[in-house]
Amino acid sequence: MANNGFKYGGYKGKILRVNLSSSKVSVEPLNEEWARDFIGGVGLAARYLYEELKPNTDPLSPDNKLVLMTGPVQGTIVPTASRSVFCTKSPLTNNFFNSIHGGHIGAELKYAGYDGLIVEGKAEKPVYITINDDKVEIKDASHLWGKTTFDTHAEVRKEVGDDEAHVATIGPAGEKGVRYALILCDMRASGRGGTGAVMGSKNLKAISVRGTGQVTVPDIEKVSAYSLKMNEIFVANPTTGKQLAHYGSPGSILPFNKLGILGTRNWQTEVFEGAEGICGETMRDRIVKKDKACIACPIHCTKFSIVKDGPYKATIEGPDYEAVWGMGSMCGIDNLDAIVKGDEICDEYGFDLMSGSCTVAWAMEAFEKGAITKEDTGDIDLSFGNADAMLEMLEKIGKREEGLGWLLGEGSARASKKIAKGSEDYCITNKGLEIAGHTARGLPGHGMGYAVGHRGGSHHDSRPTGERMGLVPRETTEGKGPYVAGVNHWLIFCDSMVLCHFGEAVWGPIALNENTVEALNVVTGRNLTLDDANQHAERIWNLIRGFAARDGFTRDNDTLPKRFTTEPIPEGASKGMIVTTEMLEAMKDEYFEHRGWDKETGNPSKEKLSELGLDFIAKDIYPG
Repeated sequence: MANNGFKYGGYKGKILRVNLSSSKVSVEPLNEEWARDFIGGVGLAARYLYEELKPNTDPLSPDNKLVLMTGPVQGTIVPTASRSVFCTKSPLTNNFFNSIHGGHIGAELKYAGYDGLIVEGKAEKPVYITINDDKVEIKDASHLWGKTTFDTHAEVRKEVGDDEAHVATIGPAGEKGVRYALILCDMRASGRGGTGAVMGSKNLKAISVRGTGQVTVPDIEKVSAYSLKMNEIFVANPTTGKQLAHYGSPGSILPFNKLGILGTRNWQTEVFEGAEGICGETMRDRIVKKDKACIACPIHCTKFSIVKDGPYKATIEGPDYEAVWGMGSMCGIDNLDAIVKGDEICDEYGFDLMSGSCTVAWAMEAFEKGAITKEDTGDIDLSFGNADAMLEMLEKIGKREEGLGWLLGEGSARASKKIAKGSEDYCITNKGLEIAGHTARGLPGHGMGYAVGHRGGSHHDSRPTGERMGLVPRETTEGKGPYVAGVNHWLIFCDSMVLCHFGEAVWGPIALNENTVEALNVVTGRNLTLDDANQHAERIWNLIRGFAARDGFTRDNDTLPKRFTTEPIPEGASKGMIVTTEMLEAMKDEYFEHRGWDKETGNPSKEKLSELGLDFIAKDIYPG
């Protein structure tokens, strides 16, 4: 049934380890106990990193490690089994970070024979790694250093002599330590948290993967029947089968704007007068040329878009909602062509378009309020609505130019501390990560989810959907502790399998359900109940919280930006909504109590850790 003598189906039973300091390549058995308890993906990578990283490891030192991890469903036909994850300690948040990406590289790594890749140490000079089944090499990349992600991808494919190879690469931003540099996996981004900066700190330019094997499951007929059933559910669902399929995630722009929750001009308001010009419908009519899908995905949410001519000529896979929001309403820009160009710049230089655009939006407000002047910008008029200025600043970040470009490459949290002059008051981050394009004020439970999430500004540690769709009331803060914990669990379980969150209408959206558990069972041959699965999710969530606690994080780090706690939404359908500090602290108390965590510190209690089989964490955070 299983691969390489491994107990469960869906796993290859092997971890590939590459030490760049010693140029040593080794293969080791996947820890079967860890795979049982932490599933795969984020959970399994977190377990390896907890074991192998010392407390307070410098994220940009050779001691940090970069883990590319798959889950048991990668390489199968289970719908939306298209994701894989890079995990590391983030140079932006200084905490454990998981950055999920789509495409094909995760499945390809499984076909090559490995459940995960652990990269450690630092090469003396630029290198890239090639994986072709059991042939793994470390090759010189000096000639690639300085090249963009696009050029590097093409050159590596040419050098390995295989157009079917899948390539993960960094650009100049990763080489120069932009703290939110990404890893571009073909054309899908492991975008958030600075995984690309970690890769650059190791002098690692690219990873090429090609596999010719397969993934073994205990009963292919069961997997086929289950996958057929789920594909029919995805196609019939109005969100996954129609809205996302036709408009992609930018289909949310107009509904969000109507509800008054579309972050605009650095969240000074949440209604954008130019929403019609940048919405999914306009995008579909003007620039979308083709629908694309990741491997094993029936949704086809990716849009292949072209701006054929003019100053913003560009070709991209996208833009997704976060790009349209970040470079559009957040910067006060209603020019769709400029947004497409901005997306291309971020991918080409290799940095997170969310943190990049939000940092520019923060700088625009600082310019508006006089904290940043034309002397700082190099005579650029960094006013809201100036598309050319936005693009110029993105290029400066990508090149890590001296001056403001270099500073903005640190992220808005560090930049605001450097600039000061009151600019910290409108820095929209938590734990150093820029808040995503989903309101905290208008969806208070989701706002609390930002605060307690390990990544900080990620809308994938909690989700806005339950409150936005009216599945739970958004007018109250009561009951949001158990609600957010339930959302945490389905998200982290999917991130460990690894399944795409865009399937949340089927996999969630407010709690882990039988569909998801059945996917794991049919692929692995396990027989988990829904209660079992929730306990696994809780174990993983506590492991990651324990990682933070070991490094000194407490509930004091579980915050929201000052703007969200002191300034009500000023207009629109959500006018007056706010999450005050008192409201946030009350929700946190309810959340910690529901989780069985210590309310004073926000750390998992010894009793909870013991209950989940995490006594090794208790020994670290409760010495003696």
